[in-house]
Order: sequence, then structure tokens, then C-alpha cells
Amino acid sequence: MKIDNTTPVTGNLGEATARNTAAKTANSPAPTAEQGTSVHLGTSSAQLRSLESSVASAPAVDAKKVAEIKQAISEGRFQVNAGAVADGLIRTVSDLITASQR
Repeated sequence: MKIDNTTPVTGNLGEATARNTAAKTANSPAPTAEQGTSVHLGTSSAQLRSLESSVASAPAVDAKKVAEIKQAISEGRFQVNAGAVADGLIRTVSDLITASQR
């Protein structure tokens, strides 16, 4: 995605964030010792274990799809979309460059 630099940015983001935070804390009541935070995940550990085992037992490669592609290649029916391959390669290299600069 290309960033449009034609629109000037004004103001100070740090100041705006500080003002918004101060306004929010000034309007909300302070938490007391009786108030607490509770979290309910809605998924039991048994469900999570079941999902984990089903994912672990699932094949990493669809053997049927691989066989279909091999057959199409051997019959000369398989066509490569060079544009899609090039776009994917460029995207991957760009991601690798970005990750290495961090």
C-alpha cells in the first residue's frame, strides 16, 4: 500500500493522546478494592484439547490435491499463472526485507 504524502499532518499525537487519556480517567470512577476483573473464555479445556488433537492429526498436505496436480502436469493440462507467482515472490521478498530491518 502506498502512503499519500500530499496531505500535511498537523498537531502533536502525543499531546492528543495525553488529553484523551486524561479526559477518560477524569470522567470514570476510580476502581475500588471490591471491584475486580473477571474473564470468561467460553471454551472449556476439554474443548481445547479436542481441537488440539484434531488439528494435530490433520494432514499437513492434501494428498488428493497433490495427486491431481501431478496428474495435470503429466498430462500437460497444468498451467502456471506467472503473474500470480511473481506477485507472491515479490510480496515474500518484501516481507523478508521488512522483517530483517526490525
